[in-house]
Amino acid sequence: MDYAILTGLVLVSGVVLALVAQWRGWRPSLLVVLAVGIGFRLLIMVTSAIDTWQPVDFMESFKPAGEAILNREDPVLGSEGGWHFLPTIPYVYGLLLWLGIPWEIGGRLVTVVADIALIPLVGKLAGGSKASLRAFQYACNPLAMLVAAVHGQVEPVALAFGVAAFVVARGPGDPDRPGITNDPVALVRQRVSALGLGGAVRQALAPGGTARTALAPGGVVRQALAARPGERATLRRALLAGLLMGLALCAKSWPIWLIPGMLLLLPTFRARVVAFVATGVAPVFFLVTLPVFAGTSLSQIPEVIHVIQDIRPIVGEWGYSAIAVGGDWTLSPEIATFGTRLIYVTMVVVAFLWRRADPVDLTTALLLAFMVVTPRLGAQYLLWFMPFLVARPTRFAWPAIIGVSLWAGYGYLYMTQFDTNTWWALHSVWAQCSVVLLPILALAMPWGRRDPKAPAEPPDAGPRVPLPASA
Repeated sequence: MDYAILTGLVLVSGVVLALVAQWRGWRPSLLVVLAVGIGFRLLIMVTSAIDTWQPVDFMESFKPAGEAILNREDPVLGSEGGWHFLPTIPYVYGLLLWLGIPWEIGGRLVTVVADIALIPLVGKLAGGSKASLRAFQYACNPLAMLVAAVHGQVEPVALAFGVAAFVVARGPGDPDRPGITNDPVALVRQRVSALGLGGAVRQALAPGGTARTALAPGGVVRQALAARPGERATLRRALLAGLLMGLALCAKSWPIWLIPGMLLLLPTFRARVVAFVATGVAPVFFLVTLPVFAGTSLSQIPEVIHVIQDIRPIVGEWGYSAIAVGGDWTLSPEIATFGTRLIYVTMVVVAFLWRRADPVDLTTALLLAFMVVTPRLGAQYLLWFMPFLVARPTRFAWPAIIGVSLWAGYGYLYMTQFDTNTWWALHSVWAQCSVVLLPILALAMPWGRRDPKAPAEPPDAGPRVPLPASA
């Protein structure tokens, strides 16, 4: 990488500004926040575009997907599986290539614009008196700049739609919302209480009793789905939130972990059903219209679905899998299968422990826990939790933010200075060192906010990182 020193200086400046803003309690205007965020990202994007080093997947996976659209070919099959998501982003790539914008700029333009849109969205997600501070801190976030402006990875696109879905679902009012405290659970409790334990048991054990009593007028399901006065605005909000979350899934598949938090932000069971159904609209649309917009034949669609679903069991980049294989990329179905099962179990446990927490805190906990237990990870994955952790920081938020930024920055800026053999030797050490970050990420989870009555931030939530003497 030719401009590693300049890029590193920009990233360090961002961290210092973010920490000083926390220390001084800055509340900059949106215009100032956007000016800082846009300035940082455009500078890094331009230097990355003219650099002699370009990320391998950016050039050999993403660009062929956009070129496939220009050639009326399926982007998944045309890129030989390099792009294994829905064709939404390749459509944009194809348009920018058709306009004659050089790929090194156009490919990054998609992610940089999305990351800039995330800046005010993080402020909206934070809400309250510190909204502008949180937006400013995301504008200065070093990992976001690396992923969007250097790597050109599409995580910012998925996050922009996902965070927007959260903001829309929550709507106006107090930014702090409890998690599961009512709806079907409360209705069941009320029903059991009204019938008495014996009466509830008799109804459940009667022939067809469970389904009959639940669906009958006054039953739990009918009560949960019944319209409520003044609910029209809530249902419109639910519809829009679901459509936005669907667009997040069109960028990549991982935003499925954001769906529980979005649904819990909606106040009624009926609204949650609407949002859940609406979430599937955009992915289904972009799948079934492949023959129209991408030139995919009907006979190819099953193959496209198979490629999208297929996840190669590559491990060795991160955490315990890197220790197990010595820090080298390895195809290991055994480790990948174990890790996948561990992820599912962990997600269930975390969802249960944070079920009553603010849905944003629940989402932060899910995403951080994923990073701790996953056997496979690219540096861009670490951006998943960043908007949520910046919006509602925990006591160890900044150690986690700085830690993952240093780890990713070493890979993006330092390791790219060397030839292939040296890179592989450095990669082995780099990957295994990631295990040091796992306890920091675990500590950054919102442990103190599992109770919805807990404050959004601890009283001394200032950064626990020494400030430079000049600050």
